[in-house]
Amino acid sequence: MDLKKLIRNIPDFPKPGIQFKDIESIVENPEAFTYVTDQFTTVLESHKVDKILALDARGFLFGAALAYQQKLPLVMARKKGKLAGQCVSESYALEYGDSEVELQKTAVSAGDRILIIDDLLATGGTAKAAAGLVNKVGGVVALFAFVIELDGLNGRCQLGDAEVFSLVHF
Repeated sequence: MDLKKLIRNIPDFPKPGIQFKDIESIVENPEAFTYVTDQFTTVLESHKVDKILALDARGFLFGAALAYQQKLPLVMARKKGKLAGQCVSESYALEYGDSEVELQKTAVSAGDRILIIDDLLATGGTAKAAAGLVNKVGGVVALFAFVIELDGLNGRCQLGDAEVFSLVHF
């Protein structure tokens, strides 16, 4: 399936100069959404993973579908202030600003092998921050998975030694 044909480019969002890659058309299309989930399943089968960590917010869509299909726990890394309980946090830079992501301290146990999943890998800041959260609570990043990777921004260079899997490259 050619996912590139489904991904809409929205210029100047969320600010001038950004070419936003919109995955909404993928999740609106049951065949495409199934295809994406099946592709993630295929790559996941060659890795030992204990939990899936999905990034706020579009990563939740793919992470939830994959966790359900694979019968794995799903944990969420959310924007600062969105999770209850005791959290660890990590700051990061986006292409268009700074942000902070949090994880509940009890979401990942020491030694848990984690798949970090999101819709898009750009500069790698969000995914690197998520990996930092996993490391802070004693987990191990086993794999990163993305629907889209923007190759020119070299985000995978920020992610250390864990394998990086992306379905579509721009």
